[in-house]
Amino acid sequence: MSASVLYDAPGPKAVVRNRIYAVVGSLAIVALIAASIMRLADKGHLAPEMWDIFNYSGIRQNIADAVLATLKAFGLAAVGSLVLGVLLAVGRLSDHQPVRWVATTFIELFRSLPLLITIYAIWVGFLTDYSMWALAAGLSVYNGCVQAEVLRAGINSVPKGQSEAAYALGMSKTQVMTSVLMPQAIRSMLPTIISQLVVTLKDTSLGFIILYPELLQTARLIASNTQVNGQYPYVSTIVVIGTIYIAMCLLLSALATWIEKRGRRAKTGIKVAPGVQTAGIPTVEDIPGPGAGGAGGAGPTDGGTAGAGVTKD
Repeated sequence: MSASVLYDAPGPKAVVRNRIYAVVGSLAIVALIAASIMRLADKGHLAPEMWDIFNYSGIRQNIADAVLATLKAFGLAAVGSLVLGVLLAVGRLSDHQPVRWVATTFIELFRSLPLLITIYAIWVGFLTDYSMWALAAGLSVYNGCVQAEVLRAGINSVPKGQSEAAYALGMSKTQVMTSVLMPQAIRSMLPTIISQLVVTLKDTSLGFIILYPELLQTARLIASNTQVNGQYPYVSTIVVIGTIYIAMCLLLSALATWIEKRGRRAKTGIKVAPGVQTAGIPTVEDIPGPGAGGAGGAGPTDGGTAGAGVTKD
């Protein structure tokens, strides 16, 4: 039984009590789920006819188009947020005070605004006829500010000795940022960056407010325009669309895990070139080890001083 400064290992009575709580809580959750399923079944929401609508080619085509539209908006927003995040992170770490103020103000402003308001304002004010670009721009602005803070934290976590050594070698600040700091920051903060990209993917569902035909908007249209047995198939539509969202997020997380593992397996570092022996100067292997010469293992060489390892002129 182990304990730490922040956690005391439970004793025998506490272990039994925790197990009882876990069993009771699990049974309560199962009971709630069973009651919910029975209630939905009594109202006819789980009838086979409610699920048969997804066998129609028109509905399946609408869902496929919605998935494609969602991925398009996400792709634009992902690239835009990462590029904007890098620019804002570099700006916030700039030595020039006006640049630092502008970047900080931009980040704090759009992180404070609700994302829905940002998307709607961009759509109404600038891109009324281009709902996809309005959605992508709103997602890029908000998530770019978040990614900027993530990258800034990663850059600040790099030991200062590395940047100081780079400056000592004569590298400029741009070279230090692009060659030393930013690669390490991205690698160390990659899980957080990917997590924010998953949030970006889910936030594409806010496109319904500007009538962009993404998954949520398509689900709303399918459920409200299709009537089965006098009822609208909201439950079955939510289950199918929710499953698609979960699958896309899991695939994105799996891709991130693969990229992270591949980065860890990558061979990094600088290979040391083999030494070249100069005529008349012995290499390290030629210097006698301990006990090979006199006392202390530093016996004199032929015609040389004791322990010097080089011959006299």
